Amino acid sequence: SRFPAITIRDMVRGQARLADHLGIGAWHTVIGGSMGGMQVLEWGVMYPERMRALVPIATSTAASAWQISFSRVGRLAVQLDPKWRGGDYYDAAPGDGPQAGLALARMIAHITYRSDAVYEAKFGRDALEQLEEFALEQRFEVEGYLDYQGEKFVRRFDANSYLRLNKAMDLHDIGRNRGGTARALRRVTAPSLNLSISSDTLYPRHQQEATHTGLLAGGALSYHVTVDSPHGHDGFLIETDPVGAVLDDF
Repeated sequence: SRFPAITIRDMVRGQARLADHLGIGAWHTVIGGSMGGMQVLEWGVMYPERMRALVPIATSTAASAWQISFSRVGRLAVQLDPKWRGGDYYDAAPGDGPQAGLALARMIAHITYRSDAVYEAKFGRDALEQLEEFALEQRFEVEGYLDYQGEKFVRRFDANSYLRLNKAMDLHDIGRNRGGTARALRRVTAPSLNLSISSDTLYPRHQQEATHTGLLAGGALSYHVTVDSPHGHDGFLIETDPVGAVLDDF
């Protein structure tokens, strides 16, 4: 519980110090999607002299109210789990931590990562358990899928880490204390490729278009490309061939 809230800028400062330690003066290209894309933009603003090219993917210059809303609900799912214990659960017996809250947070988030079309095509209204009578416990296939995603996540992730990374994304705003987004983007000097996923509703295309427009207005060389995919926000992870082709061209 004593670990502080951190920001995307903190992450990038840490990466810069590691690069200094490794003797890396400049990066050929910095590429990242979603939260990684936030770091890409901060690299371009904070250390323009160390950048040769930037590729922010499916991300934004600042978290939107829509994005913050889902994050808030996910954090509450963890914090309202009685076994979270205010963040001091590390001395609890195995299985006595906030696994239920963290699993629920992951399930909520996972819904936003895909599109309605993908859920409908993959699951439709197929039932997981066939019962002769209706019951609250009867699950559709999609419910079983979400349960699986939640259970898998808690085996490899820590609740306090989830809360801090999630909050860092909400705090993301490259214009904060820099005179606004437009002035911040004027610091970027490297060429950039802003990549969108056509069906992304969590980080919709207009956000990447706005970044692209702002970079051009600030005097930087910028491109914007949309990859056509039905997979929603996760499309940048799933569509490896078309995303790779766009990166190769850039």
